[in-house]
Amino acid sequence: MTPASEPYRDSSGRALTDYPRPSVAVDTAVLTVTEGGIAVVLVESEGDAALPGTFLHESEALADAVLRSLREKAGIEGLAPRQLHVFDRPGRDSRGWVLSVAHRVVVPERMLRLDDAHARVTPLAEALARPLAYDHDEIIRRAAESLRTDYRDSPDPERLMAEPFTLRELQQVHEAVAGARLPRDAFRRAMEPRLRATGELTSGTRGKPARLFRMPKASQR
Repeated sequence: MTPASEPYRDSSGRALTDYPRPSVAVDTAVLTVTEGGIAVVLVESEGDAALPGTFLHESEALADAVLRSLREKAGIEGLAPRQLHVFDRPGRDSRGWVLSVAHRVVVPERMLRLDDAHARVTPLAEALARPLAYDHDEIIRRAAESLRTDYRDSPDPERLMAEPFTLRELQQVHEAVAGARLPRDAFRRAMEPRLRATGELTSGTRGKPARLFRMPKASQR
């Protein structure tokens, strides 16, 4: 083993500091779902739109950098983003060699609070139709597709729904995530066995009362 007082050297005799090293950034796709579909938080800076992000500081954990960027760039606190993907295409950042460790977090619209004048919730299509900094369009597309994948496999993995809810309300959320209409009967056959019926019906609404459901206790966070 290399003595603690001597720097590590590889088989060619080089120390780690002999190699060029990239800067590391974190960028976070904060997603929500509205009646119009998926939306993402963008921040504006000197006319450019981008995801909340920052460079990793020395001795800083990635998770801490993410929370710092959300707080400082978008005025968002109290979230727990998860790593999405590492974007490392050469030339992705005009400022130099920069790797971005992208993160994703999904927030119910009713709970999303932006405490910054430069941040706003932007519909997905609108966000992707405008010029974005670096390769943030690729990050947003991957984040949105991962959300769609999650909702193909589970009724409400991100707890976008306030409980209890009807099957129709759940289908509306799935259609907003998918960006497409879904067959009613097939949707119900797929989702109802994964839900817990409350035994109660809606009241005070037009039409026939509908059954109310909750997520199974085992899957609640």
